[in-house]
Amino acid sequence: MEMDLNAQEKKEGFFQRLKDFPSKLKDGVTKRIKNVQKFGKDDPRRIIHSMKVGVALTLVSLLYYVRPLYISFGVSGMWAILTVVVVFEFTVGGTLSKGLNRGFATLTAGALGVGAVHLARFFGHQGEPIILGILVFSLGAAATFSRFFPRIKQRYDYGALIFILTFSMVAVSGYRTDEILVMAYQRLSTILIGGTICILVSIFVCPVWAGEDLHKMIANNINKLANYLEAFEGEYFPLSEKISKETNSCVREYKSILASKGTEDTLANLARWEPGHGRFRLRHPWKKYLKIAGLVRQCAFHFEILNGYVLSNYKAPEEFQSKIQEPIATMSREAGEALKAIAKSIKTMSKDTASVNAHIDNSKKAIENLRIALKSSYPETEKDLLEIIPGVTMASILIEVVNCVEKISGAVEEFSSLAHFKETLDPKLPVEIGQHQLLHRGSVKPVLDGDNEEEDNSSPHVLITVHDEQPPTTTGKNSLGAEKN
Repeated sequence: MEMDLNAQEKKEGFFQRLKDFPSKLKDGVTKRIKNVQKFGKDDPRRIIHSMKVGVALTLVSLLYYVRPLYISFGVSGMWAILTVVVVFEFTVGGTLSKGLNRGFATLTAGALGVGAVHLARFFGHQGEPIILGILVFSLGAAATFSRFFPRIKQRYDYGALIFILTFSMVAVSGYRTDEILVMAYQRLSTILIGGTICILVSIFVCPVWAGEDLHKMIANNINKLANYLEAFEGEYFPLSEKISKETNSCVREYKSILASKGTEDTLANLARWEPGHGRFRLRHPWKKYLKIAGLVRQCAFHFEILNGYVLSNYKAPEEFQSKIQEPIATMSREAGEALKAIAKSIKTMSKDTASVNAHIDNSKKAIENLRIALKSSYPETEKDLLEIIPGVTMASILIEVVNCVEKISGAVEEFSSLAHFKETLDPKLPVEIGQHQLLHRGSVKPVLDGDNEEEDNSSPHVLITVHDEQPPTTTGKNSLGAEKN
């Protein structure tokens, strides 16, 4: 009886699942479509890149579809399709890197493979496979060993891999065929055609530049540091105890910097393959981005420690915090403003040294005020030294952050000189201040010809006085005063 009930329940459950299947399928498909739409909206360049790959594949397929081309290249046209699949990358730098590596490696390995086959044939039918085996072993082992060198691994690893593959295939297959030159020519031609199509489509159809992505990434990372410093006062000295620290967006922002090294290294490497474009010249100092990125990441590590004190329940007494709050707030605020000015300078590729240095100087003055505040509070806190340690430690870390901001400023200033940033004047000053000093202090007394001023003191004259110390105002009053006596 129980077995019949269990069978009946299983049967009803099966029919219920079968009945719910269409609705679940519809919900699943709708969810997947929404995910795809969101993924595409996050970066529309992904959709464009997919279409670019489709265009390149269609173009190289003409080697098979067009009969004259098929007669010329034969089945070797498949190598062009394979080249497009493995060479076409998201960025122009990635496509150029793989395309040039593949083309040069194929050309070199094909020439050496043909030469190895002809050399081996001088040793007769029995000696030919032995010589080919020795050459394949030697060059294959040497090329593989070269891939362990950091410089080759970073820039030419794909080329070394293609060299090993092409040389081995040409040398080994040449042992069984007499048309080794024809085969090498067809494969090399189709690979060059495929690589060329990839490069042209990548550059001229909605290009994605790795250098531009790296440039924006560094500026955005510096902005993330600035946002954290601007929000630090409100987080460490909250006006209300109900502030939610778990939803601190600034924390989430700076944490992404800690894991950005791999992306930065990859983008910098790819950017070095790209030609001059837009604001970036041919020999743009891409390595300097990595130096700035290292300092930014170092600053972010200090933030990780600071965040521990923000989230900690053990803080210095409120009386002590009230004494250090003003210099701490000024220090973090001015350092954040300096970082924002640096980020803006990088984004616009213009120098803003005066503004950055002014904010850094203000943060250093706040450090001096903090030292004075600590000295003044020392007699009162001598007995409770352990209680103020968290506050003092937090302040010392913030001082290190200011030093780190100064280092970032120095690195960006060095980079701006190499990258030829444009000079900008302080917008708070009028244009005349930045021009050459043409006016000097003094008075001009134009006198009519024939007049004798010593004999007739009542003769009219004009007195013009110029003050260089004060900039001309825009209130409608002329800085040149004219009096008629």
